[in-house]
Amino acid sequence: MKRKSDALSALADRVRFFEEIGAGFLFRSEEPRPEAGAAGKTIVAGSPRPAARPAESGLDLPRVDRTLDDVSAEIRACRKCSLAAGRTKAVPGEGNPKSPLMFVGEGPGHDEDVQGRPFVGRAGQLLTKIIAAMGYERSEVFIANVVKCRPPENRVPHREEAEACAPFLIEQISILRPRVIVALGKTAVDFFVPNVKAMGAVRGVFQEWHGLPVMPTFHPSYLVRNEGNREIKRMVWNDMQKVMAFLGGK
Repeated sequence: MKRKSDALSALADRVRFFEEIGAGFLFRSEEPRPEAGAAGKTIVAGSPRPAARPAESGLDLPRVDRTLDDVSAEIRACRKCSLAAGRTKAVPGEGNPKSPLMFVGEGPGHDEDVQGRPFVGRAGQLLTKIIAAMGYERSEVFIANVVKCRPPENRVPHREEAEACAPFLIEQISILRPRVIVALGKTAVDFFVPNVKAMGAVRGVFQEWHGLPVMPTFHPSYLVRNEGNREIKRMVWNDMQKVMAFLGGK
C-alpha cells in the first residue's frame, strides 16, 4: 500500500512541476483549442511554438579510436589537478552513447561525489523532471560535467581545473557526436562560449561550438535556489522547447 502511495505522490509531484513550467498540456485530454497564428495558420494552444532552428550538427572534431568506457576509466584514475585529492569518486558521466542530446553541467556535488554519478542530488532530480517533460527518459540522453571531481564546498571550478578536465569532455563529445548540447549554467556556457559576461546575454539562444548547436540555459541548482519563481522555470522550459523543435520531437 505504501509503494502505491509513494508512486501516486511522485506522479502528483511530476504533474505539478509540468504545470508550473507551462508543460501541463502533456497531461490534458481535452480537445486542443485553436489559436490564430501568423499568416492564418492554426497553432495548438499549449504546444511549443516553432523556434529558429540552427544548422544541423556538423561537428568538426576528429573521431577518436576509443570508447566512452576507455575515457571513463582514465577519468577515474586521473590526478591532473588538486580536485583529485579531495574526491570520493570521480564522475565521468552516464547515459545513452547514441543519444542525439547531451547535457553538460558544472561539476559534481556531494551526492554525485559519493555515488560517482552525475546529477543525482536535488538539482539532478529536477533535471530528470525536465528531461521527462521533453519526452525522454534519463537513460535516453547523455549527462556529463565540465569537471569530473567535486570542487571543495561545491565552489565554482577554477580555470586550471576546468582546463585540466577539458580534454576528457572534448573526447566524450567526439565519441558521442550528439546533434545538440544543452549547457547548464555559467561554467558550462563558459566552456562552449568563452568570454560571456552574463547568462542573460546568451540564455535561450543557440550558440555554435565546433559546428555543434549548443543551447545555454540555467543550471537546475539555480532553479532549486529560486524554487518559488515560476518564471525562471518557464524560461528554462522555453529553452528546452527550442531544443525539442530542433530535434523534431525526438
